[in-house]
Amino acid sequence: MENSKIVVVDDEKIVTSAFKALFKVEGYSDIHLFNSPKDALEFLKANIPDLIISDFIMPEMNGLEFLREAKKLYPEVSMILLTGYADKENAIKAINEIGLYKYIEKPWDNDDLMMNIKNGIERSHLLENLRNKINELEDAKLKLQDYSQNLEKVVAERTADLLEANKKLSGIINFCADGIIIVDGEGHILQVNPACENLVGLSEKSLCKKKFQEIAYSTVKELNSAKDNKSGEIFGLGSDKSEVLLRDYYIVNSLSGEHTPVEISFAAISNDSDNNYDKFVGVIRDVSVQKETERLRDDFIATLTHDMRTPLLAAIQTLKFFLEGAIGNLEEKQKVLLSTMLQSNEDLLGLVNALLEVYRFESGKLSLCKTAFPVKDLVEQCYSELKPLADKKDLKFTVTFELSDSLHIYADRAEIKRVITNLCGNAVNYTNKGGEIKILAKAQNNDFIFSVSDNGNGIPQADIPNLFKRFSQGTTRKRSTGTGLGLYLSRQIIEAHNGKIWVDSKINKGSEFSFLLTNVVTDGKVKERQVSNG
Repeated sequence: MENSKIVVVDDEKIVTSAFKALFKVEGYSDIHLFNSPKDALEFLKANIPDLIISDFIMPEMNGLEFLREAKKLYPEVSMILLTGYADKENAIKAINEIGLYKYIEKPWDNDDLMMNIKNGIERSHLLENLRNKINELEDAKLKLQDYSQNLEKVVAERTADLLEANKKLSGIINFCADGIIIVDGEGHILQVNPACENLVGLSEKSLCKKKFQEIAYSTVKELNSAKDNKSGEIFGLGSDKSEVLLRDYYIVNSLSGEHTPVEISFAAISNDSDNNYDKFVGVIRDVSVQKETERLRDDFIATLTHDMRTPLLAAIQTLKFFLEGAIGNLEEKQKVLLSTMLQSNEDLLGLVNALLEVYRFESGKLSLCKTAFPVKDLVEQCYSELKPLADKKDLKFTVTFELSDSLHIYADRAEIKRVITNLCGNAVNYTNKGGEIKILAKAQNNDFIFSVSDNGNGIPQADIPNLFKRFSQGTTRKRSTGTGLGLYLSRQIIEAHNGKIWVDSKINKGSEFSFLLTNVVTDGKVKERQVSNG
C-alpha cells in the first residue's frame, strides 16, 4: 500500500509541505503534490492514481469542480475533500452529488487522516477489481450469448465430422489386411476386425468369449496366465508403459490348425484414475513371408560359410607347412608375409565359424552338451590363455574366486568357455595400456555368477540396448575390426542355459559385463547328456 500513487491538490504550499512530511514519515513514496488544480488535471490525464485529496476553496477552480473532472477520468478512485467547518454543509452536498469518499475538516487529526487515506486506497483497489470482474462477466456473457446462438450449428458440424471420421475409421479397420484386436487389462477380447477373424478362424462373437492368451502363443514360452495379474502386466506393460511390441508369436487357426507367425503391437487406449491402463489395441501382422525370407537367407549363409571352411582349412594348413619349413628354409621377409597370410585366413575362418554358430542358435539346431565340471578350473584356464595378451599391454589383470575349489556347475563347458573368453578378451582389447581388469567368479545358493570389469573408455548409454544384437560394435563412436557377433553369441549361449547376461558402463570410467546361470551348482556326479537348444 506504501507504493500507492496519491495526488494532493491545495493552493497553499504550507499544506502541501505538511502532506509531504506526513507521507514521508508514514513511508509513502509515490506522492504527487500540486498547488494548481489545472496542473493536477494534466497530470491525471496521463497517470492513474489510487487516491485523490483536494482542498475545497481554491482559485481558478474550486475543489468540487476539480474533483468532478477527476471523477470523469477515474470513477472508481476514492476522493477526499478537505474543507473548513463553515463549508461542511457544501461538502456533504458534494459527497451526494459527485460521489466523494470522504470529507475531512481542517485542522485534521493525523491519525484519523492516515486511517481514511489507507481505507480510501483499499476502497479504490476493491472498486477497480470489482469493475474488472464486471467487465470480465460482461465479456463472458457476450461470448456465452454468441456461443449459444451458434451452438446448434457447431454441434451439427462436429456431429458430421465425427460421423465422417467414424466412417473412415470403420473402413480402415474392416478392410485392413492386418488383424486388429482390442482387449482389457486381463486379456479379455472386446473387439476384433474381419482380418483377425480370418487369422484365428473364429467369428467376433466367439472371440469375445476368449482371452488373448488363448489364441496367441510365444515361440519361446507360453504367455503367463493373467488370472492374478494386474492391469497391463500380461503384455509386459506396467502403469508407466503404454505400448509394447511382441515378437516371435504365432496365432493358431482353429479351423485349419495352421500356426501363423505374427508380430503384435499393443498400445494403451484408456486408463483409470490411478494411471493403470485398462484397455489395449493390438495390430497383428502376419510375418510368414519375412520368416521364410529370413530362413532362406540364413540357409544360404550357412551353406556358403560351411563350404568356405574346407578351402580355408586347406589354405591354413598349407601356410603352416611352409612356415614349418616343409619346402625348405625361408627368408625372414617370406616368413613375415606367410605369417600375415596365415593370420588373415585364421581371422576369416573365425568369422565363418561365428556365422555358423549364429545360424545354429537361431535355427534351433545347436545342442548343448551339458556336463558337471569344476568351474574354477575353467575360469583359470581362460585367465591363463589371456594373461599374455594382458601383459603385452601392461594391464593389471586379476581374478577373484568366491567359491570352493571343488565346486561344479552343470552346463556346456565349451560354450561357457566361449562366453568367458569373449567377455575377457573384449576387456583386454578395449582397455587402454596400463589399465586394470578384474575377474570375479562366485557361487550364490545354487547360482553361478561371473563378471569382468575394466577401467576403459566405457560405452555410451544410447548404445547399450544394441550391444548384444548381431553385428553390433558396442559403440557408435568408433568402429572396431571385430565381427560384432561375439556378444550376440554370448547372449544366445547364456539364454540357451536359461541364464541372463548384462552390462553396466559409464563413459571414461569403464564397463562391467556379467552373466548369471541359475540352479547350475551340482555335486559333480551328473553324467553328460545332450540338451537341445529350443
